[in-house]
Amino acid sequence: MPRLREIPKDEADKDVVLPLYQMLFGGRDPVSEPGTATGTPGDWWTVFANSPATLKHAAQGFAYYRDPARKLDPVLRELGQTWAGWATGSQFVFSQHCKSLRGLAVSEEKISAIPTWQTASCFNARERIVLAYADRLVVHQGRVPDSLFDALKAEFSDEEIMELTYTTCMYLMHAVMSRALRTEFDDRDDPITEVAAPEGFSALDFRGGNRKDD
Repeated sequence: MPRLREIPKDEADKDVVLPLYQMLFGGRDPVSEPGTATGTPGDWWTVFANSPATLKHAAQGFAYYRDPARKLDPVLRELGQTWAGWATGSQFVFSQHCKSLRGLAVSEEKISAIPTWQTASCFNARERIVLAYADRLVVHQGRVPDSLFDALKAEFSDEEIMELTYTTCMYLMHAVMSRALRTEFDDRDDPITEVAAPEGFSALDFRGGNRKDD
C-alpha cells in the first residue's frame, strides 16, 4: 500500500479533489472502491489529495502537455516520457505511457524496443535523437553533449525542445515520486537485497582467498 494516507471521498477537498475524483472514479469512493479505466488502483490521486494544491499543480501539468497548442509531436513527447519511466525504474510511469503510445498508433515493435532503443533499428532518426536526449536528461541528469544538442537543434525548434525538456523532466519527477511513495504499480519491494553468504563463510575470507588463521 502507499506510504502516505489515502484521502477518502468524504474528506476530500471540494474545489480541487472532488471534481477529479468524479472525473476518474464516477460516484465511487476511490479508497474503498479503487480502480481506474487504465487498470491502475488509482492511489496516485488519493495520495496526492493529501495536498490539494500539489494535486492541482500536477493536474495542470497534465493539461499543459495534452493541450493541442503544444508544438511537439505527441508521439515524440510520449517517447521521452516512457523512457523516463523505464530508466527510473517506475513500472507505473512506464506502463501508463506505453498505453499512451498505443493510443497514438505507435507500433508494438517500437513500444517493445524502448528498453533497448540504442540497438533497435525500428526508430527513425528524429525518434532516436529524442530518446538520446531523454536519456541524457533522465540518466545523466542533464549532462547533454554539445554534439547531441546540435543534432536536436537541427531537427526541432526551440519551442519544441523546451516542451520536450519540460515534459520529460516532469515525468522523471513523477517516476521518482511514485517509487518513493509506492503508489500504483510502484507499490513493490526493492528487488535489490543482500543475498546471504553460505553457512560458515567469514568476511575475512575476502582478504586472502580461503586461507585459514594459523
